[in-house]
Amino acid sequence: LINTQYRRHIITLEDPIEYIHATKRSIVHQRGMHYDIRDFASGIVAALREDPDVVVVGELRDQETMKLAVSAAEVGTLIFATMHTSSAASTVERMIDVFPDDEQPQVRAMLSQSLAGVVSQVLLHRLDGERRVPATEVLVATPAVSNLIRESKVPDIYSVIQAGKGLGMHTLDDSLEDLVGRKLVDPEEAYAYAQNKARFEKAMKGAMSLDVPLQNPRPKRAGE
Repeated sequence: LINTQYRRHIITLEDPIEYIHATKRSIVHQRGMHYDIRDFASGIVAALREDPDVVVVGELRDQETMKLAVSAAEVGTLIFATMHTSSAASTVERMIDVFPDDEQPQVRAMLSQSLAGVVSQVLLHRLDGERRVPATEVLVATPAVSNLIRESKVPDIYSVIQAGKGLGMHTLDDSLEDLVGRKLVDPEEAYAYAQNKARFEKAMKGAMSLDVPLQNPRPKRAGE
């Protein structure tokens, strides 16, 4: 979207490079692990020397990479990054918990000022057998969210997401319920990923008139 609509300098740090992004309105430079950069941390340092508007970090794997990414965001660089987490709140918690206890207050303060939002997703099998479909959770970093991060009340973020639909936020369970309601995914697979299982089961019984309790099956693997 940025590349097609804005004149920006974008640098991506990837492991590996899977798609080639053609330069459109923006200038895009893609850097691959082990070819152009040694690791993501050194890649961020090198990228910032080129005065980018946007840096895409393939994965925030360690404390050094996270600190560099947050520091870069603080000075105005737009940072996109991925983490292996299951929800918006757990993403924020992971970014803080990776640091020693004595550094966490400073990290919370930095993150509360620089975080713009979090999008989490899980991939479910479509009922028609074609590909997969994402269930998502969206957090927008409102002043209320920033305060919760700064005050070490990250678990309360879930309540803010529930109340923030007018701002474009939604929980993972909202997305799962929507997919089941549109008959795109198996209710039992959706239930396996639900965060509030009691609420989800109640909602699904009302929507689909299930006569038996939903089970908690092992999520299906690719190819099953």
